[in-house]
Amino acid sequence: MDSLTAKRLRAIDQWSCMSNLFALYRVFYCGPRLYPRPRAPYDQRPSPQMIKRVKKLRLRSNLKKSLLAAACILGLAACAGHPTSSKIQGLPERVELNGVPAFRGDTYLGGPAALASMLSQQGIVITPGLLDKPLRLPGGEADLERNMQALAREYGMLVYPLDAKLTALLAQVAAGYPVMLRITEGSTLWAEPRYAVLVGFNQQNSTVVLRVARDRRRAVAFSDFASAWKSAGQWAVLVQRPSQLPANLDAERWQQAANATAQAGQEQAAAQALKVMAERPKQP
Repeated sequence: MDSLTAKRLRAIDQWSCMSNLFALYRVFYCGPRLYPRPRAPYDQRPSPQMIKRVKKLRLRSNLKKSLLAAACILGLAACAGHPTSSKIQGLPERVELNGVPAFRGDTYLGGPAALASMLSQQGIVITPGLLDKPLRLPGGEADLERNMQALAREYGMLVYPLDAKLTALLAQVAAGYPVMLRITEGSTLWAEPRYAVLVGFNQQNSTVVLRVARDRRRAVAFSDFASAWKSAGQWAVLVQRPSQLPANLDAERWQQAANATAQAGQEQAAAQALKVMAERPKQP
């Protein structure tokens, strides 16, 4: 009996060991599955607010791309149509007056150089340096516009003002007359007026040709020239001999120019200008 009891006790003891091992296995291997760790932030499902924000950003980005593409298409269309749309009816395709002397100089806002070009084109022997004193330079830059016109009249010329239109300027150049004008040069940080002479244009390229500063021949786009001319007050004049009637003559304006020349002491030149106007062929 004692030996049978001992066998049973040994069997129970062995079973206890197996139970303990099974318990340890559950603790070390099954525990992590029964009690998982919290997910990392990058593993978590995005919140509804986050999803809504991402959709909004994508929509905004797509809208910007669409607007940019539309702007590019419109820009290309505008560039492609620019040469034909800028053609001015009734004017030649291209004109350039090569007989206008060029004086390089950017001193005193280029006024003496521009006026010397205009007077030399009329056959007067002059240089910019010879005009400094009559124009009261240096020191008279603020009155340069008025002084240049007064000095031109003293040489027996008529100063004929032009309309503030690009077509009015180009029509005079097409007729063979250079135009003295004022533009603005520089940038938004620094800009100043500059006197120049318009001597040509090219409708195919939509450019004008200027004698300005140190440039004997500067090609400027129609739009850039119009902007620079407008910012400087759109001042433009012809310096004409009494026998030279401007294109598209305004009789009243020509008479006023003749009167101003007479007041400068050139009564004979003024009388000749009025006579030429009176004898011009009548327009049908």
